[in-house]
Parts: sequence; structure tokens; C-alpha cells
Amino acid sequence: MPIPIVDSHIHLFPESHLPTLAWYDGPNSPLSSQHSIDEYRLATASVPTSPDSATPQPLYLRGFIFLETDRISSVEESGLGWSHALDEVSFLTRIITSEPVPGEGHADVDRQLCLGMVPWAPVPGGPALLEKYLALVKERTRTDEVFKKVRGVRYLVQDKPQGVMLQSGFIDGLKWLGRRNLIFDLGVDARQGGLWQLREAAEMMRKVYRDVEKKEDRVVMIINHLCKPNLRLPFSSPDSIAKHPDFLEWSSLVTAMAQHPTTYMKLSGGFSEFPSLAAEPEPDVASLVDQLQLWTDVVFDAFGPERVMFGSDWPVCNVGGGGNAVAWRRWRSVVEGILEKRGLTQAQKEGVWGGVAVKAYGIEM
Repeated sequence: MPIPIVDSHIHLFPESHLPTLAWYDGPNSPLSSQHSIDEYRLATASVPTSPDSATPQPLYLRGFIFLETDRISSVEESGLGWSHALDEVSFLTRIITSEPVPGEGHADVDRQLCLGMVPWAPVPGGPALLEKYLALVKERTRTDEVFKKVRGVRYLVQDKPQGVMLQSGFIDGLKWLGRRNLIFDLGVDARQGGLWQLREAAEMMRKVYRDVEKKEDRVVMIINHLCKPNLRLPFSSPDSIAKHPDFLEWSSLVTAMAQHPTTYMKLSGGFSEFPSLAAEPEPDVASLVDQLQLWTDVVFDAFGPERVMFGSDWPVCNVGGGGNAVAWRRWRSVVEGILEKRGLTQAQKEGVWGGVAVKAYGIEM
């Protein structure tokens, strides 16, 4: 039977929203055009969106989980504010309710693809601001059916100053999310941001989980993109990586994060950390798998396949992966190679492709 893919990490934005994105710096930036479901369907055309009995394929795309797209915002409602982040929630609501606005790049049929959403939220503001903000999110989703798709929140820390994750408001905010059965997506960047981000994240987790005793207060954290490891270290052989201090510290910190049983890792984001691929010729996928193996072995050893999930990081994967026509397919092929080389069972592969994401995010299929 074909295996359903749940793509646990994609971003969507219509062209009209580009000026509200914190990273947008004009028409020459790599993602300076619309990236909505129309473009995502083109990117994922290598797999069907339902089990295909006529021409069976090993995988099909069941749907995706939307992650906030780093809108211009601030923790406090004043200042930069919350309006752009809430407009993003309204955009996703239009997708889920099949109410497309002309030009936004989605149609009635696309509602079935959106399995969940993870909007931005002012986590460092602590429980009071989170409660106020999530009430506004609920207003934007309009119905309980749509609000149930809000499976958690994200507040990117990869571009924030040191100490943010250790602030009392941040810690208390995470515990508040746990009590309300909302996950936290953690985005740190070892390569460009520095390994200090992983050290701080590991310390933050110790503080959060040390005080969580009741099962109903459990905090679920889903770590993005393998913590963005430095995949640009000179690779001549596995030994050249295995003894490098960057790899050794990354490995130690990832293993520390995995000690908490309600943490998960996304097998995603590799094309942003590798040297960029061109649209042509096709890359040597086996070589990419070989270069990733030491890093992914650490992840599977630490988390086990039961806590690792596939994500494409579309459309960001396009920038380093060769463009929209090829990048998603290439990353899927790399992940297939990783799972095969790891020797996972069929059930474990099914988990990585979709089952783990469904469980971790609490998605109703």
C-alpha cells in the first residue's frame, strides 16, 4: 500500500502579503513572489495526492502542516504589533474554509491538504499575552472546526538575542501552551546563528521539563530542521566530520534535547545548510545521503524513529535545492535514501513520512 506523506513544515504566502514578511527585502530576494498552494502543487507533482491504483507509487501526499512565515511583529500588541500575524491566520482560514480570494493561489479543493497550522505567537510575553493573542486567533478562524486546526505556535528564536529562551516569560509561556495542549515549534540555527543557540535551547528545556510533573501539563516541542547543522563543513570522509568540534557539540546538544520524551525532530531543512544545488544537472542523491548520514544517525540514535518526522521546508528548500520544479522532489529522494540506509522497518518509515507528525501535532485525519 502507498505510504501517506504528511509534510510537517511548509510556508504559504500570497503576493499581496510580501511586504508584511520580516525577511522580505524587495523583488530581487529569492522568495519574492507568491508561494501559495498553486505553487506547492507544482512543487509536489512528483507524487499523487491520493493513493493511485492505476499507477501505484510508494508515496502520496496526504497533506501538510503550515508554519508561520515570520511576519513583521512584536511581542507586545503595540509597536510592530500582531496585525500581520493575525492576517496570516485569516489567510489560512480562507484556505481551510474554501473561500479563496482571487489571486491568492488556492481553490476549493485545497482545503483537504491543510491538516494543521502553527501560527506565530508572542511566547516571551508569558501566559497573559498568549491568552489574549490566542483569543484573537480564535476570532480570526471564526469556527471551532477551523480553530481545531491550530495545533501549536511558533516564535522564532534563531534571530533573537541571547537569553530570550531563558526569560521567565518564555518559560512560563511554554508551560501555559502545554496546559492547553498546544505544541511549540522550536527554530534554532547552529550554522548561521551559532551553537550557543542550541546550548540555550537545551538549558531552556531543562528548566521547562524539570517543573512539569502532571501528564496534562506536558509540553510538546517539535524542533525544526535538525537544528540547522553546519553541513558546509569540508567533507572528505565520515571521519573528517566525526572529529570536528562543531559536529561533536551539535551531536551532544541534540542528544541532550532528545532526553525529554515529548520532544520531536523534523527531518527537514537540509538544502538551506548544504552548498546550493543548481536546477541542472540532477545532483548525486547517494552522495548527499552519505554526507548527511553522520548527522541523521545522531538524530535517529537520540530520538528514535518514533520521534522523527519528514518536512520539506517548502518553499525555503527551493533556494538551495535548485528551484520550485525540482527541490521538493529532491529532498523527498534524499529522505528516502536516509531511511533506506538507516534500515528502518516499513512501519518506522510510515511513521517518519507521516505517522509521527500526526501523533505529535494531535491531528485528526
